[in-house]
Amino acid sequence: MDCIFCKIIAGEIPSKKAYEDEYMLAFHDINPQAPVHILVIPKAHIPSVDGVNADNSTVVAKIFETIPKIAKEAGLTNGYRVITNCGDDACQTVKHLHFHIMGGKKLPENMG
Repeated sequence: MDCIFCKIIAGEIPSKKAYEDEYMLAFHDINPQAPVHILVIPKAHIPSVDGVNADNSTVVAKIFETIPKIAKEAGLTNGYRVITNCGDDACQTVKHLHFHIMGGKKLPENMG
């Protein structure tokens, strides 16, 4: 598989980790759109939201249980945004499910 996020998980491409456990990896975006911009990805390759099913939805639930902890550790105490893109029309550039945690300033309403 030629997935950049799978290569980051495997350690083939370096990243600045924010959090890691057996289910997910969170790392700082190399092209941040906010003062804090962290990507959270499942370690299992799920192509997008459309690929979430009964067999892997537990991992997605664990990600959402952990996002508040990641945000707090990143200093996001006044709010943050969680975004995911699904498919080409939504500009999903990496076909591996991922969630953007963005904050650190008042974000524009139309950002996302």
